[in-house]
Amino acid sequence: MIPMKKNVLLLATAQAMMMTGGSLLITTSALVGYRLSPDKALATLPLALQMMAGMLPTIPASLLMQRIGRRGGFLIGSTLGMTGAALAAYAIVSAQFALFALAAVLSGMFTGFGNYYRFAAADVATTDYRPRAISYVMAGGVVAALVGPNLANWTRGWLVTPFAGSFLALSGIMLLSFLTIWRLDIPRPATDTHGHGRPLSTIARQPTFIVAAIGGMFGYGVMALVMTATPLAMHEHAYPFGDTAWVIQWHILGMFAPSFFTGALIRRLGVLTVMLAGAVLNSACVLVNLSGTSLDHYWLALLLLGIGWNFLFIGATQLLTETYASAEKGKTQALNDFLVFTTVTLAVLSAGHLQHYFGWRAVNLGVVPLILVTFAALAWLIRQRRQPAVG
Repeated sequence: MIPMKKNVLLLATAQAMMMTGGSLLITTSALVGYRLSPDKALATLPLALQMMAGMLPTIPASLLMQRIGRRGGFLIGSTLGMTGAALAAYAIVSAQFALFALAAVLSGMFTGFGNYYRFAAADVATTDYRPRAISYVMAGGVVAALVGPNLANWTRGWLVTPFAGSFLALSGIMLLSFLTIWRLDIPRPATDTHGHGRPLSTIARQPTFIVAAIGGMFGYGVMALVMTATPLAMHEHAYPFGDTAWVIQWHILGMFAPSFFTGALIRRLGVLTVMLAGAVLNSACVLVNLSGTSLDHYWLALLLLGIGWNFLFIGATQLLTETYASAEKGKTQALNDFLVFTTVTLAVLSAGHLQHYFGWRAVNLGVVPLILVTFAALAWLIRQRRQPAVG
């Protein structure tokens, strides 16, 4: 039990540092891109490239870690994160948009490895402890909510060029992430996990897998699209950067603070009920955003969006663990995260174009179909699971 909880604590710490970098990028990337890019519609391109780069390693990273172990893969990811943060600082100082985009790619590749922290926690946990282990690792993002946006605000003036100091500070945090991962003690995969198991097409046809993937894809996609557009929308409404950082901070708190009890909710109410609650909260976010653009509107909407993401994403992760055997773990997790982060990439890339050409209302109306599909998928699985009992 003690080694298990130590590993979960280290993974939660690593998650906190990874998400600190993510929250700093969310807060600053669109604004830096807006300043550096000759075409303002491409302001969110670096963030979209980061998401795309986070998608690309999902399959090779999962398969690699199934062979060399979680620790080795996570150390590779942390090295990419350090390099990306340092390169971003240089790109901002030298006013090179393409170089900043490349730095975002390296940061995204780090995230591609780090997104498996939650699965690593599931691997080391007992069956009863697994929902809480996943939740505790995701709760590491609470630190990111407190540190990331504030770090961007506190350090943006460290160097002459705004925000260069923020990424320089981030490179130091990535070094701490590397040192944290170094202390992990997760056993290398056993030989029998290298088998093939069922074909991936068979696994992917399971109703539970389909709904887990949809919950992850659209829960994350809705959040990413609205969240990415928010700094641009607030900038267009003449809010100072401090207000934007404050809204993003509360959003990230909403994303991760519930993690302390989401696992308990899943055990008490059931995973599908918790995911339904997440879809309801996403719907409430859209309604608030469509009702006004005051600072309170942005704050409440982004807070609801964060909590909705938490319920959907943690729920989807737990649901996914029900779909595979040990030998099928690597390829199933890889397919799931490839689908999720492909959707996130498209959402982030769409955010800049929707906001620039059509405005804030279009951003929010654009996510409504995704929310409706999520509701439909959850209702379908609930009905599927009730049928045997009825029969």
